Amino acid sequence: MSVLIAGATGSGKSALALELALNANGTIINADAMQVYGELRVLSARPNRVDEAAVPHRLYGMACGSDAWSAGGWCKHAYRESCKAHVEGRCAIFVGGTGLYFEALLGGLADIPEIPSDIRAKWRTLLEENGLDSLRRELKSKDPDLPPDFKNDRQRVLRALEVLDATGHPLSWWHGRSVRVPSLEGSVIKLVVAPPRRLLHEKIEARAWAMIDNGAIEEVRKLISLKYDDQLPIMKAIGVRELRAVLDHELSIDEALERICTQTRRYAKRQITWSRGRMTDWHWVASPEEGLEHARRHLSSC
Repeated sequence: MSVLIAGATGSGKSALALELALNANGTIINADAMQVYGELRVLSARPNRVDEAAVPHRLYGMACGSDAWSAGGWCKHAYRESCKAHVEGRCAIFVGGTGLYFEALLGGLADIPEIPSDIRAKWRTLLEENGLDSLRRELKSKDPDLPPDFKNDRQRVLRALEVLDATGHPLSWWHGRSVRVPSLEGSVIKLVVAPPRRLLHEKIEARAWAMIDNGAIEEVRKLISLKYDDQLPIMKAIGVRELRAVLDHELSIDEALERICTQTRRYAKRQITWSRGRMTDWHWVASPEEGLEHARRHLSSC
């Protein structure tokens, strides 16, 4: 048995996963693209060390920020961790806000080779210089067989162009291959935590202030000292640019926090919109408590 818990940032997913793991002998497996990076414990809102010690947590902080993590790479690790949990007699509980990770886990992915970091950096630079519309036009001319929704998503446009550049084959060609990354098997409970917007915004603001109290500025200072390429995903995390401006005396802490909250609310809105369009067969709950009750009820019947 596996439980998948999705939802917007700040919705209470991690609290639900922890409570469920304590009640159902679970192993929590990270499904958030930023929480895989070891350098971003505070800004990515990773579980704290007390929670990590309470139940097994997997795929948190296990990657270096100099690497650009992909859904395919994560899926392979996640599948292995779910198998380990089941062998140990534990419930595999996946939790995170990266929808593409869940899609990969449930449906599998074409077994595309890893993309070199210099090619990733190249296309992110072109995006910054030329804009998304330019990349959309290039992708349409080079891979016309891709579904239309690919061209409406920034990350998917980048991914498609990176794959073509690195492998010489368009993404549609890879999708047509029969070799697949293993997808999740067995009984699955799928939950989306979607609290009312007002409550979500309050949680986002409270969490932003808590991040400052918990050392977010020092975390960004250390990250900057590593001199990573600004085009890497870790350097695009919400809060890095804003707190870097604080360190450079370009913004006050209050101004940075206002921008972080604004960016986080916008990101949460995009997550919710994406989930509504793609997670139509998931069970939606308004609170972690409701999600816990739903999961308990279904686990007890298995």
